[in-house]
Amino acid sequence: MKSTATGSNLSRIRDLLQTIRDAGSRYQLVSLNRQLEVSESLLAQNPPIDVAILGQFKAGKSSFINSLICRDVLPVGAIPVTTAITRLQYGDRERAMVRHFDGSVTPIPLDEIADFTSEAKNPGNRKNVNLVDIELPSLEAYASLRLVDTPGLGSVFKYHKSTSENWLPEVGAALLAVSSDRPLSEHDLELIRELTRHTPNIILLLTKADLLSAEQQQEVTEFFKQTLQRELNRDLPVYLYSTRNGTEHYRQLVESQILHKLTVNRDFEFRRILKHKAHALVKGCLSYLDIALKASLQADVDREGLRAQILSEKVKEDLMREELGMIARENQSQTRPLLQSYLDQFHAPLRKKVAANLEKDLPSWKGNLWKLSRRYEAWMSETMTEEMQRISRSEQVHFLGTLNKAHASLTRSLEAFRKFLEENIRKVLGVQMADVEWKIDIVEPDHPDIIATKSFDIHLDLIWFLIPMALFRRIFERHFVRGIPREVEMNLSRLAAQWERRINTAIEAMRKQAIAYVQEELATIEALLSKTEGRTEEIRQLIFELKERSALLNDKT
Repeated sequence: MKSTATGSNLSRIRDLLQTIRDAGSRYQLVSLNRQLEVSESLLAQNPPIDVAILGQFKAGKSSFINSLICRDVLPVGAIPVTTAITRLQYGDRERAMVRHFDGSVTPIPLDEIADFTSEAKNPGNRKNVNLVDIELPSLEAYASLRLVDTPGLGSVFKYHKSTSENWLPEVGAALLAVSSDRPLSEHDLELIRELTRHTPNIILLLTKADLLSAEQQQEVTEFFKQTLQRELNRDLPVYLYSTRNGTEHYRQLVESQILHKLTVNRDFEFRRILKHKAHALVKGCLSYLDIALKASLQADVDREGLRAQILSEKVKEDLMREELGMIARENQSQTRPLLQSYLDQFHAPLRKKVAANLEKDLPSWKGNLWKLSRRYEAWMSETMTEEMQRISRSEQVHFLGTLNKAHASLTRSLEAFRKFLEENIRKVLGVQMADVEWKIDIVEPDHPDIIATKSFDIHLDLIWFLIPMALFRRIFERHFVRGIPREVEMNLSRLAAQWERRINTAIEAMRKQAIAYVQEELATIEALLSKTEGRTEEIRQLIFELKERSALLNDKT
């Protein structure tokens, strides 16, 4: 009887998703595609429930998972470490597989995971890692679950489509890690709001609990609960955790009250998660169909007038494209001056450092002027390469001023566009659009390949055989030293140019993201306005069908 009920429930979810798919195809509801694809995939594959550990940078996500499985499998560090989604699940033997964006799979030893998932060894996800899957026999008790480590959301950097925010529709249960050494931020609240669209299971994990006394732990827990109630009208469970003190106690609570319950009730929880995702899709779909219905009712009276009111000057694609382009160009034009200005501070100390090292090494150099010149060129190239790489890596975060400014400006422009469009639809059709969160990802610029080139400008070495080095060596040594300021200036300028190209490329990528959002939304609205003539009853029937199928999911039979 239970099996029949389960099958019936899944069949209802499948029918509902198909109805949404048909509506999306008929009325070009492209903004629903990602959520819909995930729900359909979950229904078809019936995979383990993904228990995602999410949160801001340095919230202790990777450390928590390592502690939970009693093994240091995931890399941790003082800088943003995780660059790709990493999933851990039961397997009959230990193994790790790197799944790349091109579909290829690379088996790797467990001790090489950091080579593919850490920022230090895979900066900016150069190796194009989509996912890393880890299988461990020790996770047999939770064979129906997958623990998912995600990149920190506090960093401005987003790597490819596998980053945390793009992966959110996949979430089955969410553990939001918040460090005890900082308050619940607006970013955390925004993440919870987004998660409510994707899962009914949201748990707050207060990490680094050892930093607080027992009294402080209680105070912080109550404060978090009050904040969630006030800001989100949500009552979420809060669990403490520490990888330093009382770890075994905390681990047992998490295992027994979260992981064990999900495991024992896996089929029920899986259906509940699917139902939740389906209801969220219904809500989004109905909001667009309401627009279509109102448009259809008014279409025969004044279709062009309706379109003109909704798609007003403030939401025209060509004007938005121009505005976004201006934002990008303005910030791109400022990149080089800001880089050059910031790097100016390194001129004097670098000249002094290089000069001191050169004067220290010069006495050991032997040979005629030709050999001395070649040695100088090689030494300078090696030294400048090393110094530029050092500056590039240590100061990288300070190079991104225009990138961050462009991101903020593009985001504001996109928000204003969406606000105008929503207001127009509300005024003209009396319909409130569903909440849609448009996020422009900042793709971290690739770290440039910094190699100093030959730059020694002296031609006397062509007649080296005529020059007695015993008499003139000190003159040439002084010449080498005097050339250092020019070398430093030239290489710092080259470094600025290399970073300028990469930063401006990233700004252009953000502009294209913003335009894509605008195009998709306008295409959807245009389709709703142009394809609804004479289809009022059809739309009404579709709305009725969606509501009816959605209601059936709550039927206990």
